[in-house]
Amino acid sequence: MKLARVALFAAAVLAAVAVCSSLATGEADGQERIALRVEIDGAIGPASAMQFEEALTVAAERNAEVLILQMNTPGGLVTSMREIIADILASPVPVIGYVAPAGGHAASAGTYILYATHVAAMAPGTNLGAATPIEMGGPMPSFPGSDDKNDGPEAGKDQKNGTRAPAGDAMIAKATNDAVALIRSLAELRGRNADWGEKAVREAASLSANAALQERVVDFVARDTTELLQLADRRTVEIAGRKEVLATKGLPVETLEPGWLIRLLAVITDPNVAVILMLIGVYGLVFEFTSPGAVAPGVIGTICLLLGLYALNLLPISYAGLALMLLGIIFLVVEVFNPTVVLGLGGVAAFLLGAAMLLRIEGPGFEMSWAVIGTAAVLTLGLALLTGSYLWAARKHVPRVGAQAMQGLPAKVLDWEGSEGHVLARGERWRAKADEPIAVGDSVEVADVRGLVLTIRRRNAGSDGARQ
Repeated sequence: MKLARVALFAAAVLAAVAVCSSLATGEADGQERIALRVEIDGAIGPASAMQFEEALTVAAERNAEVLILQMNTPGGLVTSMREIIADILASPVPVIGYVAPAGGHAASAGTYILYATHVAAMAPGTNLGAATPIEMGGPMPSFPGSDDKNDGPEAGKDQKNGTRAPAGDAMIAKATNDAVALIRSLAELRGRNADWGEKAVREAASLSANAALQERVVDFVARDTTELLQLADRRTVEIAGRKEVLATKGLPVETLEPGWLIRLLAVITDPNVAVILMLIGVYGLVFEFTSPGAVAPGVIGTICLLLGLYALNLLPISYAGLALMLLGIIFLVVEVFNPTVVLGLGGVAAFLLGAAMLLRIEGPGFEMSWAVIGTAAVLTLGLALLTGSYLWAARKHVPRVGAQAMQGLPAKVLDWEGSEGHVLARGERWRAKADEPIAVGDSVEVADVRGLVLTIRRRNAGSDGARQ
């Protein structure tokens, strides 16, 4: 009897476990399958890298089948491009690169990113390529005695005649070779046309959507995301070292919109906006220090200055250029309080030189606008000169406060006895004394002020008009 009870209890436990397992399996099977989409429309920079990283995190958390990276970009910063590529290569979710809409392109950095995606596609009427690295500021100058010892005996040599090429040419060659190695490695990883990738880097070659399909640069051409998912279905991709077959046909697509922080970052990481924010910040603080208690200029200036510095910290900047710009601003601030002209001109020169040196590497959408920088420099110099002219003019006038401001003011004798009495000056009753005879009703003027006692004297008839 006892054995039967034990057997019955064991059977009940097994049945409960089987039911729970069946329910769990049913929930897993019933989980909604979805494809997420993130759009990069514009230059690739820190905001784009952050947006894509967040999209990958959401895709992994929601166990999405695929993440569609839709691009329409002229290129951007190399640092941000490499961050996106690293995220794609380490992604637990398959990433489909899609150049869209019609008329869009994936130039420069966009080409590298498309090569890195697990599946690459383009919409009709789009193009990609022109992936040659952009060198900021032209070739670097060569220095006497420079022999590129760290780069081997042949580094920097001209290929035709064996003579040593300028250091700037060597730097451009290094950047180009590094870019070629990157795009070839991505092409080999994804089974795409490595030779054309090298051509896009060295010769800035470009392809239309159909030509890219023929050259095996992309996997297919799709008119929209529905066709994109249809054509991507049943393709085998490698995710984290394992093969995975995509099941994307008919999946609903949900677009992930960037948050407010990413939108703000996209605005302030424009180097021109960052410089303007720094200028507003510096002059806001200057105004606060010169007019304590205003509060608003100090608060706004501090916020703008921190935003500008945060944005510049995310960009590949030269700190020597930033230091020159700040030095120029300091010179102009000093010019305001101590007009010398020399400091003003030196401040403008330092500011413009710093702006020219600020970015170490430029990319599409991240160039310094000389119209903005020149306008900012001219307005800053104008403000300094205007304020300095007001201060210079103020030095020539009699002080308007304190005892000195009372000297020469007219007064009327109210009562007088001996050498002392009371007078009316500026609508107030004052104690007064004089070294000459004074009578009630006489028109006098203030000669000096000692404490709260005025020293007065008779007003000369000829000076009445001069001292009004």
